[in-house]
Amino acid sequence: MKEVITFLNNLINKDDIIIVGTSGGPDSMCLLHLLKTNFPNKIICAHVNHNVRKEAIKEAEFLKKYCQDNHLIFEYMEITAYKNDKFSESEGRSKRYQFFNELKEKYQAKYIMTAHHANDLEETILMRLIRGSNLKGYMGIPRLNNHLVRPLLTITKKEILAYNEINNINYFTDYTNNDINYTRNRYRETIIPLLEKEDVNIHKKFIKFSEELSKYNDYINRVIKSKIHNIYKNGIINISNLKKEDPFLQEKIIEYVIEDIQKEEILDINDKNKIDLLNLINDNKNKQIDLGNGFIGRRSYNNLIIEKNKIVVPYDYILTDNIKINEHFIIEKISNSEDKSNNVIRINSEDIALPLHVRSMHKDDVIHVKSMLTTKKVNDIFKNSKIDIKKRKVYPLVVDSKNVIIWIPGIKKSKFDKEIYEKYDIILKCTEEKYE
Repeated sequence: MKEVITFLNNLINKDDIIIVGTSGGPDSMCLLHLLKTNFPNKIICAHVNHNVRKEAIKEAEFLKKYCQDNHLIFEYMEITAYKNDKFSESEGRSKRYQFFNELKEKYQAKYIMTAHHANDLEETILMRLIRGSNLKGYMGIPRLNNHLVRPLLTITKKEILAYNEINNINYFTDYTNNDINYTRNRYRETIIPLLEKEDVNIHKKFIKFSEELSKYNDYINRVIKSKIHNIYKNGIINISNLKKEDPFLQEKIIEYVIEDIQKEEILDINDKNKIDLLNLINDNKNKQIDLGNGFIGRRSYNNLIIEKNKIVVPYDYILTDNIKINEHFIIEKISNSEDKSNNVIRINSEDIALPLHVRSMHKDDVIHVKSMLTTKKVNDIFKNSKIDIKKRKVYPLVVDSKNVIIWIPGIKKSKFDKEIYEKYDIILKCTEEKYE
């Protein structure tokens, strides 16, 4: 354990507050004991009851008493329901880390620490090699990832059990860890022992493998960060700038974008999703794909956009003195204006049916454009003006009470628009705020 203590000594300051994810098993009890024995920091023991085993209540009571006896703060969370009423490892992990992060904010903690060890790293790398992943995924579990720390990652389960025996540390054993119906357990019980027969220190080879990949990953990230400001902002990728880069780097930039989005939301895409996104880049058509977890990827002219798939709700409002639409458009009646652009329209109320409405687009909408002899489809006007598909669905149209389109604010006026020298009694102005 000397190497672990040295690692922590170089990492922790005396005033740092630490959240320790603690199950009550041998690994987390080892980490909790090591921290409380060697570091005088404020330690919060965070325990999650996943409601999978009946013994979970006893384990929580044991940990609560352990914390009371050792002057540690005990925080408890019970998962009462899962999607489809069935336990899921990934959902349990997501809820567990959400709890840890909430505690980090509550206590203004510096680190969240978990008791992953070298054998966990072996299992994770093997699982990802078989399942398929990317460079970062093949690295396995990082020892230090911003505020998330795995101090025991360089030592084996055998070393942990030996430490517990020497220090008389009590712990619970989770019998489900031997259930080979779980993928990780199959690797642990069958594959890892075979590798250890080849080399008793095989875990060190996996650590070396992870460290080497980490160097490559860090280098690629430095290259991406030097270029990303010209390519990506707020979930939007500039396609022409992205295509200037090597195809390999294009793929890595997409992974970078997804990781950036994951800071706020879970967007765990697979290889097919990634290929579909790359195809969107090379396809000139404006279309979208489903990325799962409520996200879509869509091409809009020169932009590749990754975002939540929000339901668009049609609207229809009577226009009073002013109205704000979608937090982006303000349409108001004004007394006078010299503006002759498409942001202002002058109307004679005798030519239309009042009251005026502001509504979203209908599928077959047409407008009799000023100075044209025939009508034109509103959607075609949007296309010609390169209006984003998402924006078209919520773009305001001014119509009269007979549903005749009078104005596409900022884009096109109808035949009802009057010149400054003509007769009119209504002036409307549109202001468009930044739309992202």
